Amino acid sequence: MAFDEADIRRRAAELRCDILKMIALAGSGHPGGSLSAADMLAVLYFGEVLRYRPDDPAWDGRDRFVLSKGHAAPVLYAALARAGYFALSELATLRRLGSRLQGHPDSRKLPGVEAATGSLGQGLSIAAGMALGLAADGHDGPGAEGGAGTGAGAEGGASDTGGDRCLARQVYVLLGDGELQEGQVWEAAMFAAHRRLGNLVALVDENGLQIDGPTDEVLSLGDVAARFAAFGWAAHEVDGHDVAALKRTLGQAAAYGEGPTVVVAHTVKGKGVDFMEGQCGWHGKAPTDAQCDVALAALAPLAACGHNGADRASATCERSGGDDADR
Repeated sequence: MAFDEADIRRRAAELRCDILKMIALAGSGHPGGSLSAADMLAVLYFGEVLRYRPDDPAWDGRDRFVLSKGHAAPVLYAALARAGYFALSELATLRRLGSRLQGHPDSRKLPGVEAATGSLGQGLSIAAGMALGLAADGHDGPGAEGGAGTGAGAEGGASDTGGDRCLARQVYVLLGDGELQEGQVWEAAMFAAHRRLGNLVALVDENGLQIDGPTDEVLSLGDVAARFAAFGWAAHEVDGHDVAALKRTLGQAAAYGEGPTVVVAHTVKGKGVDFMEGQCGWHGKAPTDAQCDVALAALAPLAACGHNGADRASATCERSGGDDADR
């Protein structure tokens, strides 16, 4: 299937609408880093990069995706719901007591979540372990019957074929740039290069901001791509909001196979919502009802498509209760 750039941009806008609505309803959450990652998740889940089966989440031939920056759970939940893992209506339960959609993802409760994350710095280690285990397993694809067909996504767009790339199971992990200040990340990077984990692809959401301010001021990361390359990784840099470039770069990363690959995605925190863009204050704060409505109205032309455009853009963001902006 040919890559439909316009469709992926629409899906990314829909993810952003979902993020805003669920965080506003919850009255707390992390919009900034969820919005900056929306284009990456749209390409991964709907651009024929990840192989997955929503009706069989434990399918052995699936690729793995680990959200190391676990506080950005809303973007993952939105992608999983739209891929068909659970009903879209469940997004309204974000952070509620007893919900499967907690503030950080829980792999014991929610299908499609490969690892419970949120303690920053640990996701790359988890992903490296997964990649090593899959490589040791010797599995080279979904089976001798030529692979499986299209995943049973709610909108018919999910695929478990992964396009034209090789059939080895891949592990993708998304890290935040502030998270790279954790020493464990670099232990995992050294391990992955030493083990030549060619089935491991790390994405870095380099939006330049963290909860305490610009990353360059809190603890400078320097040239992230060069830093990974110094540890023995193949390194790429890309505009993290250019879905066509993301698709090409992720295809190159998956095809490399000689060792781990990092894709440093240059992004804007709060992307898609003008009053949130480039503002570290929106790291962990929910929009008010009025702010949510303004943001949804601005996204409407991008997300409008058939059955779910105008109605979602005009929806009122009513809170489910609670005043804590960053619990």
